[in-house]
Amino acid sequence: MKAMILSSSPRRTGNSAILARAVAEGVRDSGHECDFVVADDVLTDFLKDCRVCRRADGSCSIEDGFAAAFFENYLPSQGFIVASPIYWYGMSAQLKAFFDRMFCYIAASYPQSSSVVARMLSKRIGLVLSSEETFPTVSAGIVQQIQEFSRYTRSTFVGTVHGYGNSRGEVARDPRDPVASAYRFGRDFFSAHATDYQIDTPRSGRVWGPAA
Repeated sequence: MKAMILSSSPRRTGNSAILARAVAEGVRDSGHECDFVVADDVLTDFLKDCRVCRRADGSCSIEDGFAAAFFENYLPSQGFIVASPIYWYGMSAQLKAFFDRMFCYIAASYPQSSSVVARMLSKRIGLVLSSEETFPTVSAGIVQQIQEFSRYTRSTFVGTVHGYGNSRGEVARDPRDPVASAYRFGRDFFSAHATDYQIDTPRSGRVWGPAA
């Protein structure tokens, strides 16, 4: 299997980036492929009005690395793990821009939109966060947004790793050891039990099977 990890912090050695790299190590150590992408390396602009700036052939006219990351890293991956610091109780602008820019290629005005949509379905999704604040709902807005993205793309939201720290690298001093948790999250990402029940979902009545 292949996972794309998108580190969206402008700090390449910041707390969420440290956690993201631990996840990547775990993914690779479990025998899977992992593409580690830094948002600042592929994004230079936000979504614009496609009706105004789309080229005649339907392609996006924004000349940065997003299209390459989207088509070469994101679409071929079975897993997508995003990492972000919490800014104003939401995700980083870079991460939001990455999601927004997807619209250029799923809109009907892009000639191959149907094939793009088909390749966006049924991925495993993960979320990695860092924040100074430890209030229980500090991450609620981002978690909800990623859950909705997962639902919208008929994907499976595997879970979240959240470390606490303010100064650069301080997350490694979090006594809960989120760096180790991030490694385990990556190691188990493609095998971890994850469910999203609907009322008519077939269920066995047990989660882990009969008792030994």
